[in-house]
Amino acid sequence: MKFTGSTYRPPYEANSLLLQVTVGCTHNKCTFCTMYRDVKFSIESIEQIEADLKEAKETYGNVKRVFLVNGDAFVLSANRLKPIAQLIIKYFPEVEVISMYASINNVKSKTDRDLEELRELRINDLWVGTESGHEETLAYMNKGFSLKDSYEQLERLNKAGIRHIVILIFGGASRGKGIENAVANAKLINASKPIGVSVTTMGAFGDSQLAEDVQSGKFVPATEQEVLEEQKKMIELIDVNTIYLGIHGINTVTFDATLPRDRGNAIKMVDHAMEKMSDELLNSVPERHAI
Repeated sequence: MKFTGSTYRPPYEANSLLLQVTVGCTHNKCTFCTMYRDVKFSIESIEQIEADLKEAKETYGNVKRVFLVNGDAFVLSANRLKPIAQLIIKYFPEVEVISMYASINNVKSKTDRDLEELRELRINDLWVGTESGHEETLAYMNKGFSLKDSYEQLERLNKAGIRHIVILIFGGASRGKGIENAVANAKLINASKPIGVSVTTMGAFGDSQLAEDVQSGKFVPATEQEVLEEQKKMIELIDVNTIYLGIHGINTVTFDATLPRDRGNAIKMVDHAMEKMSDELLNSVPERHAI
């Protein structure tokens, strides 16, 4: 099967068939991200996609979940995504979910009917890079959409029956603003009712704009204690049924939980971690590694 450059997927898609439909990321300007700097965005041909599906069928037999790569595969128009989904169903009629990363702008570019038709073709469980529900933080991250857009487009997914997982970043608001970010994130979650909340932690990697801003002092990273307090506060405030997806290796305290059912145990895990850490560590900014 063909893969170009680095290929990324959520940890939770480890058992999904990965199928390349795009290369790189259309936006590729996020302040914190260096994931797709080494490749130019392009769209895979339908002939190559079908060849990969034939190979996958011979190799894996039955497949129930497919994850389309790369960066924001949902950028493809409905007219491009529909024949891809139809081919997947042709080769794997038992497939239950076709998933992928998506940007808020990817949703915005599709009509309500487009979304409904894609859902009918089993496109579901979109991993949406919202990153923050805090307006100032979202603007700094340079995602290319507004907080208003996030609220509106996630609601459009709900109306179309497309399940979604929102991706959020602890520490994204910088030092001293973690609780603000937590409150704003919980507000977005409670309004948009995602099936899952996937969390990572801000890190200044490579030659990202964030790394430059940390070096110059424009962005002051949150301390470890601030990050953990932010994590705890967001969990405290989520009051809709959702799955907290927190096993990403960049996080300090990693666990999954069903909220609000597991709220008490989740908070205890964060509290326990802070109790075990030295004051020196809690007041520092640990080096994080991109994975």
